Amino acid sequence: MEDTKKVENTTDITTKRDRSYQPQALEKKWQAKWEADKLYRAVIDETRPKHYALTMLPYPSGDLHIGHWYAMVPSDARARFKRMQGYNVMFPMGFDAFGLPAENAAIKEGVHPMKRTRENVERMRTQLRSMGAMFDWERETVSSDPDYYKWTEWFFIQLFKMGLAYRKMSAVDWCPKDNTTLAREQVIGEERVCERCGTPVIKKELEQWFFRTTKYADELLHFDDIDWPERVKTLQTNWIGRSEGASVIFKTETGDPIEIFTTRPDTLWGATFMVFSPEHPLVDKITTPEHKAAVEEYKTQAARQSDIEREAVDKEKTGVFTGAYAINPVNGERIPIWIADYVLMSYGTGAIMAVPAHDERDFAFARKYGLTIIPVIQPEGVELIGETMEAAHEHEGVMINSGPFNGTRATNDKGMKNPAIKAVVEWLEERGIGKRAVNYRYRDWLISRQRYWGAPIPMIYCDVHGWNPVPEDQLPVMLPEDVEWKPTGESPLKQHPTWKNTTCPVCGEPATRETDTMDTFMCSSWYHLRYLSPHYDKGPFDDAEYNYWMPVDTYTGGIEHATMHLLYTRFFHKALRDAGITEGGEPMMQLRNQGMVLGEDNEKMSKSRGNVIAPDVLVERYGADTVRAYLMFFARWDMGAPWDSQGIEGSARWLRRVWTLFTDMVPAESQTPTSEVLRNLRRRVHQTLRRVTHDFENFEFNTIISALMELLNEMYRAREAGAAGTTQWEEATEIYIKMLAPVAPHIAEELWTNQLGKPYSVHQQQWPKVDEAAAKEDTIELPVQINGKVRGRITVAADASEEEIRSAALASEAVKKYLEGKEPKKIIVANKRLVSLVV
Repeated sequence: MEDTKKVENTTDITTKRDRSYQPQALEKKWQAKWEADKLYRAVIDETRPKHYALTMLPYPSGDLHIGHWYAMVPSDARARFKRMQGYNVMFPMGFDAFGLPAENAAIKEGVHPMKRTRENVERMRTQLRSMGAMFDWERETVSSDPDYYKWTEWFFIQLFKMGLAYRKMSAVDWCPKDNTTLAREQVIGEERVCERCGTPVIKKELEQWFFRTTKYADELLHFDDIDWPERVKTLQTNWIGRSEGASVIFKTETGDPIEIFTTRPDTLWGATFMVFSPEHPLVDKITTPEHKAAVEEYKTQAARQSDIEREAVDKEKTGVFTGAYAINPVNGERIPIWIADYVLMSYGTGAIMAVPAHDERDFAFARKYGLTIIPVIQPEGVELIGETMEAAHEHEGVMINSGPFNGTRATNDKGMKNPAIKAVVEWLEERGIGKRAVNYRYRDWLISRQRYWGAPIPMIYCDVHGWNPVPEDQLPVMLPEDVEWKPTGESPLKQHPTWKNTTCPVCGEPATRETDTMDTFMCSSWYHLRYLSPHYDKGPFDDAEYNYWMPVDTYTGGIEHATMHLLYTRFFHKALRDAGITEGGEPMMQLRNQGMVLGEDNEKMSKSRGNVIAPDVLVERYGADTVRAYLMFFARWDMGAPWDSQGIEGSARWLRRVWTLFTDMVPAESQTPTSEVLRNLRRRVHQTLRRVTHDFENFEFNTIISALMELLNEMYRAREAGAAGTTQWEEATEIYIKMLAPVAPHIAEELWTNQLGKPYSVHQQQWPKVDEAAAKEDTIELPVQINGKVRGRITVAADASEEEIRSAALASEAVKKYLEGKEPKKIIVANKRLVSLVV
């Protein structure tokens, strides 16, 4: 692969006859050569440190959009930079190919998802290649290929064997007309109707498969060993929602136990009513006959709302009295039981104690329905009276109306650090009516989907032996191709005449396959492992590849995946670790998120708005290198910005000027450069190299481009001053092309190999080292403050002593003017950045 000869140029782009920059021909030429030479093939090499660079794989919708480019191009540039630093870099690509869009298209257009997905993958693969990225295409994976989902199924079985996969009843959005479940995006409008037929959607309980992700909740809260953005860590921490408190047992008047969790057991004496979720299993049992009609009507209304709608902070709180009462275990008080839609069965126990004096939501509910309010935490200097309170008091104070705990100090501390909570919890435990507990907002992962286009759940049901996994030597359970698509959206797997019929792996008698498929997040939870050895058939990955490449060193993608994919993949890795399949605590050591490219109208891009930017059109007009450069330049990568069609012209001009400088090196009339010109050239080159190196490490791509633009201007000035042809000029051109290579790989390769005559390939060269002595400024400029206000600036030698700096400051005419002959009390030289005079 190493070739020290000048590569023959197969186009006319650099001949004397035509030296103009023709990016389209140039880029196709180099892409073909890189592929033929396997330039980006990543193989195990124990002599070099590895760097596994990963960017989130796309869904094969059929077209790459500018958002894909915005995520992938800077990620590619950084992977190239790491390679030039000496790392053995793997940068793979694939397709997350299962999912609802392909199934919906099949229903509407009659195109089989398998066919549509294959066509879309082929088209998008071509588009991805036009990027000029260093993807190792021999590692490509497509999650809908049977040799991929065989191992998705295998992983399910391992989790089942570990007790981490189980079935339970869970609510789904259901269209009663089409008789089918609906995905979240298929329920539309405030009225929550089916997008296909307009029928009001209801909640329906179905038995479905879950992964026991909550077992890892505490471990998922630890981020000590990974370099992830604080915002992602905060989102995951809040999503998991760990809270300390107490589990307390109330009872109905008929003796049925009601377990509740509270973070404020110190307010138990202020609980004046209870609220159940409408779905709570005790509701039907305890509701009295005179309240039954109202309760049933309310349950129907609640079933039509999503959990998000029910929990909305600004939603008016509503409820219905059941006619039943519970007994407060700490004081024996009889308190009414209501149902309300803001209490969810999916969180906690589906029942809460309501303390209106000290919880704003409970206070609003109590005032609306005329329920009793009893304060039990008295703030200092204020006497709370339930009848006259205007708002809940949620903070610290002294316990009152609380029997043996009156006078106990309640602080703002959470859990057992709060003396009031600690005292009450210990008292509850002594009496056997409660205990300290930890609760999580985090729920187990519902992975069942009543769909066709997903990885089959490899389970079999037998009337005698229940649920058992498909024998591993029978994997994969293949999706049938001969399926019918009903306009109602019912799963073709359920309707298929024979596919679900099989035999029990225990007794061999007739049995039934699971017809649900897996959530597509299951496929994307382990794709980074399949990239290690996509054609390996003895396991999901080759251990030798795993031991060399894992963990992922840098992962890039959108922050919108913080609480779904990024949390699932962490859970998945930890579960596989406990199964002895993976090693280490985390799958990805460093994570960085890009922002979003908006339309020129400052709105999110969408076909309906007509503001979508097609990268193919841009590549055809400007070339991939210009598109790459502009995407790195026009915004801070982690923030994004609206697209600017005019702005890309600036990046195009910059690359044309780069081309001109390197293909027309020496002006007709050159002069002998001064030593100052050459010293200044080296200084600017090495200062830029230091800045660009820092910015690549820190994903600050926009300042990389601006630094290269500034240095190009300096090089033009140096050339005009006669620098071309000197050793300093040769060094400058080599370093410039190496810094350019990760950003604009095609033009850099052409100029390096065919113009400078350097060994192919520029992408195999070592990243240059900063000469700190050359980068050092001869002089520095310092602001001078007098009593905190900047009154002037002084220029001193870069190596000036503090005494010399003080003298220069006092000698400054501007400083003398403000001193008015007074002697400063203090002169402080702050780290050669600032001189501060105190008069």
